[in-house]
Amino acid sequence: MAKCIMIQGTMSNVGKSLVVAGLCRIFARRGYNVAPFKSQNMALNSFVTGEGLEIGRAQAMQAQAAGIEPSVLMNPILLKPNSDTGSQVVLMGEAIGNSTALEYFKNRRSYMPKILEAYKELSKDRDIIIIEGAGSPAEINLRADDIVNMGLARELDAPVLIVGDIDPGGVFAQLVGTLELLSEDEKSRVKGLLINKFRGDIKLLKPGLDELYRICQKEVLGVIPYMELDIEAEDSLAGNFGRECSDGFYDDKKINIAVVKHKHISNFTDFQALKMMENVNLYFTDGLHNIKSFAEMPDALILPGTKNTIEDLQDHKESGLSDYIREFAKRGGVVIGICGGFQMLGEEIVDEEGVETCANNLSKGLELLPVRTILKKDKKLRRVRGRAVPDNKTTKVSYLYGKEVYGYEIHSGVTEVINGRKNSDYDAGSFAELEKEDGEKYQDGFCDGNVIGTYIHGIFDSDEFREALIRALCEKKGIAYEPGNSASYEAHRYRQYDILADGIEENIDMSRVCEIIGC
Repeated sequence: MAKCIMIQGTMSNVGKSLVVAGLCRIFARRGYNVAPFKSQNMALNSFVTGEGLEIGRAQAMQAQAAGIEPSVLMNPILLKPNSDTGSQVVLMGEAIGNSTALEYFKNRRSYMPKILEAYKELSKDRDIIIIEGAGSPAEINLRADDIVNMGLARELDAPVLIVGDIDPGGVFAQLVGTLELLSEDEKSRVKGLLINKFRGDIKLLKPGLDELYRICQKEVLGVIPYMELDIEAEDSLAGNFGRECSDGFYDDKKINIAVVKHKHISNFTDFQALKMMENVNLYFTDGLHNIKSFAEMPDALILPGTKNTIEDLQDHKESGLSDYIREFAKRGGVVIGICGGFQMLGEEIVDEEGVETCANNLSKGLELLPVRTILKKDKKLRRVRGRAVPDNKTTKVSYLYGKEVYGYEIHSGVTEVINGRKNSDYDAGSFAELEKEDGEKYQDGFCDGNVIGTYIHGIFDSDEFREALIRALCEKKGIAYEPGNSASYEAHRYRQYDILADGIEENIDMSRVCEIIGC
């Protein structure tokens, strides 16, 4: 069995996911076979593994940092919120139904055997497992039957490091308060503390570190500096989307790409590759009031995935954003819909099986693509690879013709062309030709002029596709294309993992961490 260490936090968003990723990278560079593990993740950012199963996107990111293929064993339970009080439960990569928070927490201990089985299987051929907790171990209302923090640490006999975030202030209170709310057995598992996101002179912090040790008798193993990293946001509901609309957000010297921030937005990590591009000004907008007028019209507008397509579409209709999107497309703006965003672009969405919470049986779409989506309870999960717009060189986005695309599909529903509409009323055709693992080819998405719909998450990770899109938008706007360091997104991503690992390794006591692990 692998040796292990568990990273817990004083609260959500203190940086647990990145600390785990950094430690995975450090140990991988030292020659260890290391893997991440999180028993239960709550996130709308998810990923499809090579096994064709669904896990939290953060665990996929951590696996990449470790230099290994993501596996469902790394995240046996994924909760995908579909309302304020309920979630879809994904167990070992497959959806098993919806559950209210009360129902789930009442029964969650029953999932422990699956969690331990997954951990045991993962650890068979590993040297080290870096385990991530969730939220805080001091949530005393959830202590009974815990399966993700101290309850799991007890089952695995895992030593624990607790991370506090100094950036918003109050880190000493965070750490002391967390420890005070732990039982004596739980406190004994805590082998050290980490302070994250520090800015300033460490000498000013030293008196506080000494006093902290005097109060709680736990050593601070390191103070990790605040780092400007281009790594996917943490897998939480806090909505760490990145730059959002504000006064002066529009940049007429760059390609402005607006991403619509649905209420139930999912997989907002799809746009990480665009953020790194020299020519791109990427921002999120949550409504018509801050998307600006047509005088400052974005060069492209993206409708991302969503856990509740119909409800979010209704919100856009009520806010007037739907009318803006239609007019934007009419004026020649490039519109790209991904997954739920693709479904919105069609003529109608049918939900006779009641797949979505609070959804009506039928909803009229944006009517920008000649397609209809029928929502189904069965979820489609698969990794895909292929070529863009193989059958329509005359479309207004012909510059994408033949470009490689790849990614993964996660959707409940079938989208089909409405009979008799393909070539008569639209300058339209399939968006991409993809190939399944067995070699069978099939068509994905739809393209009509400057409007594109696709089910491919992660499509902008493809260097060929992303570069062709941004080059064409630059040419249309009359500005020079500047690739900068964005020629290879994969190389860029691994540079970021190394920067993260360097920042952690240089600022924490790694010899003590190794001693705690026993490696």
